Amino acid sequence: MGSNLDHIYPVSDKMLPREAKEELLGQRGVVIWMYGLSGSGKSTLANLLERSLHEQGQMVKVLDGDNVRSGLNSNLGFSDEDRLENIRRVAEVAKLFADSGIITVTSFITPNNELRDLARGVIGNEDLLEVYIKASFKTCAERDPKGLYAKVEAGEVKQFTGKDSAFEEPSRPDLIIDTEALSEDKALEQLLSAVIAKVGETAS
Repeated sequence: MGSNLDHIYPVSDKMLPREAKEELLGQRGVVIWMYGLSGSGKSTLANLLERSLHEQGQMVKVLDGDNVRSGLNSNLGFSDEDRLENIRRVAEVAKLFADSGIITVTSFITPNNELRDLARGVIGNEDLLEVYIKASFKTCAERDPKGLYAKVEAGEVKQFTGKDSAFEEPSRPDLIIDTEALSEDKALEQLLSAVIAKVGETAS
């Protein structure tokens, strides 16, 4: 018996090329893949980056972990298999946005190198800026912006990354932003500089 893909025939040669869409927007599409523990500052920096780029006239889309899990990936849990599928789907969506010339900013825990390599494999090195938002479990627990760490301590949340489920230090991020050592403004400045360089690199 053949696979489910046997009768699928992707068509791209008749569609408008990526270059036409990038020319229309006047920008290059890239994916900024931001990851780190819950409470490390990913969502905050993603939103600040979006606003900064928007003010510069750039078209930006943020894909946030909680938002995606409440919609597109609402049928997924937190098993290893579901985490992998969560990242695979997000990477494919991010690639679609980038192919349309949109600067796409993702904010997902992405707890191990297998998942980061999966995202990189889907998106491709040329279009990807991998950014590790670094903060210790202790610091994130003290911040606890969503009240998750309190729920973990109360036993209300299982398979929590950093406690029940391990967070693996990255092997090859393009950028590390240590939110324990940097102010919010400095962290954004560092991130924005790297994004502008990546967009310029892709455009050259």
